[in-house]
Amino acid sequence: MLSIFGSVHILAVVGIQLLIIPSVSSLNLTNAYLHHKCNNTEGKYSHGSAFEKYINLALRAIDSDNFLNGFGYIERGEDPNKVFVMYQCRGDSYGSKCQSCISAAVTGLRRRCPRNKGAVIWYDQCLFEISTINSFNKIDYENDFYLSNPKNVNNKELFNKETSALLVELTNKATDKNNMVGNQFVLYAAGEKRIGTKNVYAMVQCTKDLVTTTCAACFEWIFKMFSKCCDGKRGGRVLGTSCNFRYELYPFLRN
Repeated sequence: MLSIFGSVHILAVVGIQLLIIPSVSSLNLTNAYLHHKCNNTEGKYSHGSAFEKYINLALRAIDSDNFLNGFGYIERGEDPNKVFVMYQCRGDSYGSKCQSCISAAVTGLRRRCPRNKGAVIWYDQCLFEISTINSFNKIDYENDFYLSNPKNVNNKELFNKETSALLVELTNKATDKNNMVGNQFVLYAAGEKRIGTKNVYAMVQCTKDLVTTTCAACFEWIFKMFSKCCDGKRGGRVLGTSCNFRYELYPFLRN
């Protein structure tokens, strides 16, 4: 089993939520649901409203995408009914894999947060968010959670040090200004490292609306959660709507 914790920041008070989800296959190529959040502060919309119309227009725009870029940020409508929709797929899951994940995410979010104007859902291979707030190139410090393996490694200090170093190395790759496809920053990197007798596999990723400096700042923020999430754990990850990292003692990405 994996332990999953979510942190919610309200007036400097941190709320912790504990959930349990089933473990997935060793290569983790499933599209497992991970977590969601209904943002009730943004309110709800009614059937037949202008907001519902614009959400449906945004979703149709996503449906016509080819998902080869693995990212979309769509704005529809006019104030006070403006809708912002974002999706980001994991760096090894673009194209048809991304499309199937986003399809599941849209269905899942509508079921779990019916008629919410603001909501986000995470699956293993993607995240999907709707909002009334324009968050383009802005770090979301409010919506995050972490998963960790309850089992510990033997040499905790060495493991923490070397795993952190691997994540920093991958961050430098992901935020390299020369790491581009076309005119867009990749903002994703994956790699592995031998630590003691174990291979550690890791990845880092930002949403593609960010620039490299904003992405680096997001990584700096979520790495502060490493000790809370991952101290000596055989696997762990922190996920937000702007960036995430993960490491395991088994391969979990496609080649």
